Amino acid sequence: MDDPAKIDEPTALAVEVSSLYERGDYERAVTVAERALEAAEQVAGPDSLYVAGALADLAALHEARGVYATAAPLYRRALAIREKALPSGHPDVALSLGSLARIEGALGRHAEAEALLRAELALLVKTSGPDGLEVAAALDRLAGECSAQGRYDEPESLYHRARQIREGALGPEHPRVTLSLDRLADLAAARGDRAEARALHEQLLRVREKTLGSDHPDVAFTLSRLALLYDAEADYAASGSLHRRALSIREQTLGSDHPDVASSLRDLGRSLVAQGGREAAKPLYERTLAIQESALGPHHPELAATLAESAAIHRAEGEYLLAEPLYERALSIRETALGPDHPTLAPVLAELADLYYLRDLRDEAETLYRRSLSVQEGSAEADDPRVALTLNGLAVLLSVQGRYDEAEPLYERALSIQESVLGDDHPDVATTLGNQAVMYDSQGRYAQAEPLHRRALAIRELTLGPDHPYVGTSLENLAEAYRAQGRLAEALALYERALVIEEQTVGAGSPELVASLENLATLYRESDRREEADAFEERARALRLAER
Repeated sequence: MDDPAKIDEPTALAVEVSSLYERGDYERAVTVAERALEAAEQVAGPDSLYVAGALADLAALHEARGVYATAAPLYRRALAIREKALPSGHPDVALSLGSLARIEGALGRHAEAEALLRAELALLVKTSGPDGLEVAAALDRLAGECSAQGRYDEPESLYHRARQIREGALGPEHPRVTLSLDRLADLAAARGDRAEARALHEQLLRVREKTLGSDHPDVAFTLSRLALLYDAEADYAASGSLHRRALSIREQTLGSDHPDVASSLRDLGRSLVAQGGREAAKPLYERTLAIQESALGPHHPELAATLAESAAIHRAEGEYLLAEPLYERALSIRETALGPDHPTLAPVLAELADLYYLRDLRDEAETLYRRSLSVQEGSAEADDPRVALTLNGLAVLLSVQGRYDEAEPLYERALSIQESVLGDDHPDVATTLGNQAVMYDSQGRYAQAEPLHRRALAIRELTLGPDHPYVGTSLENLAEAYRAQGRLAEALALYERALVIEEQTVGAGSPELVASLENLATLYRESDRREEADAFEERARALRLAER
């Protein structure tokens, strides 16, 4: 018989792990969990259920820290032990199947995740019956995984089935029933049906306010999702009030340092950036980073996302030396957590490549663009819009090097993907059109460039509004094409309109505004309007001096 004192050691260590986990002290918890695993292996053998429990505990800690690549083999080993030692319908087997599926999905291994979730569902139906609440939760998990793969027909039926189970067991207005409405709304958004998603979220908001009260964290969650839908429609007046209300609820109910507060701060910051309010967004991102680093640890993927977005703000402000270490840290976190070929590495690689391009580090930029493409094409469908964005970035780089024969087919491929998947009037289509037109301008192919510039401008005015910064960019691009052809009066009119937009949306000392003033000064001088030229040059000079 085993020594009870020895048996008690891994149990006592497991209790300590649980206590540290609940306090959020993940670093110490990992150390103790490793000791618990070692003790369990020594006391009960490598294939014991004690070891399976210790493996699952250690895996859960790595998952909480965002180190998914480390968690996966631990969950896998725990599952193997439990499947061998326990009856096929044991709840711990189902638990292991679900845990491993969650990690496989996070790592982008969706086929493996789906197979595990289907096995979990079949087991739960067998052991608890088709109408058990555990079955409803498993249906939700399977539906979410199918949605992540871009398959929306089956998830809808699965979510509806989960809702029926919960309504039957708990009543139609129970808080847990609203989970199904939430998931159906997310599914509608993923399909691109924002009207249906908004209607479902509004229905969910009314139910949650009625059943939970107006200041409940679940109400804040719904407000946030609804706000993101308005952001997608560029209705920032509506989204702003929702973001701020969600933030207020979370600060009041969860405390100022909770990760959900960080999520609201980042959502609001992202909305401000989309409106051209980068300076206003900076302190929100700084606070988000501080909360996440404290609450989630320095290596969590959520922190990586915030670092990348914060870097993008600095890049747009011309603060390249501030942006670069943020991008590099975001990349390092994702490589550690998810492996070197995970799809979420691709956008960070592409954005860091953009930064290197802006710093005229062209070889480094090309290497990263091509690595980003390799990651994307190895993990995504050939017509994924994210592939198009990277193709666009690489094409711009090749264009400025005069490698037009290499760049042109990349633009064409990017445009084909975007028009097919996103539609003819999507803002990303405008970006590709504008960049391709600039390439034609540089070759003197103005007859081909002009209709692309005009179409890009029309799309941006339609989708973003007439005063959006990107509309200003399209106006300036078309103005430059006119200027190159000697059509100075037409160019001046466009530049003057672009200047009005920039004065409304960017900081007084921003590089964009200074550059526009200088361009206008040059254009007025070319038009022999010296007084206006001198006035704009003086404004540009004053802004430059003020920023020193």
